[in-house]
Amino acid sequence: PMLATPWQSPFIDEEWLFELKWDGLRCLLSSDRSGVSLHSRTGNDMTGRYPQLSGASFPHGIVLDGEIVALGDDGLPSFARLQGAARRPVQVSFVVFDLIHAGHPLISEPLGTRLQRLDDLELPANCTVPDRFEGDPTPLWDFVKRHDLEGIVGKRLGSVYRPGTRSPDWRKIGNWQQVRAVVGGFTAGTGGRGSSFGALLLGLWVEGGLRFVGSVGSGFDDAALHAIRGALDEMTIPDSPFVPGQEIPSATWVEPRLVAVVRFKQWTVAGRLRAPSFKGLSDLPRGDASWVEEGPP
Repeated sequence: PMLATPWQSPFIDEEWLFELKWDGLRCLLSSDRSGVSLHSRTGNDMTGRYPQLSGASFPHGIVLDGEIVALGDDGLPSFARLQGAARRPVQVSFVVFDLIHAGHPLISEPLGTRLQRLDDLELPANCTVPDRFEGDPTPLWDFVKRHDLEGIVGKRLGSVYRPGTRSPDWRKIGNWQQVRAVVGGFTAGTGGRGSSFGALLLGLWVEGGLRFVGSVGSGFDDAALHAIRGALDEMTIPDSPFVPGQEIPSATWVEPRLVAVVRFKQWTVAGRLRAPSFKGLSDLPRGDASWVEEGPP
């Protein structure tokens, strides 16, 4: 799917529209006479994981770009609840923000035209098209700040769809930021977390190994703590996978195979995560979690 460029702050422009930045799982949904298929941003087949969507009735011959979302008890998007779908039944919805194929490719059509066609589709009940704010995102940004949500996305109305490209025609403006980083080790837990771990040590790939970007010790529920510790115990290695010469806490080192999704406030001058909180594990190939792709803009 097309990707958005990080942007510092909201702006007003009549040639742009603005939408909520959904806290879910990016997905391309395609429907033809053989059925519905779901694929992640990295191309992984997720069809079997979300039968509520793959079993729904969509028009044939379409490809939709959107986000699989689960709502928390407060009615707001909850990535933690979505992650829990692997362990227990969770009601999910598909939030659609683009139509890129309808009998023929639409990627060369301007966004405004694609959205008009999207609005004309008959979609199932568990599929929704989000509200859009044209020109001025102030009411949406106020809502995001009030409810401490992830942020907003701005899209130029005349933009074509560029698959796999991070384009300045789409801009993501974060209230919080998010990074996908490789787990390279963990610190010992204390007290009630003595049987799990204290924090995960995180890094992003640079030439020569992992660049340490900080540790995350908050945001875990009990189930995640013990499930992750079980996985880590099978990956322990004697030597650090991080680039030498960095100040890193004493830890148990692990093979850099897991990719964590972490919410944080900002990057420090030293390239560390400020106020990080764990959100879940990602299916992003570990090699894609690089400083170039995931580091500061």
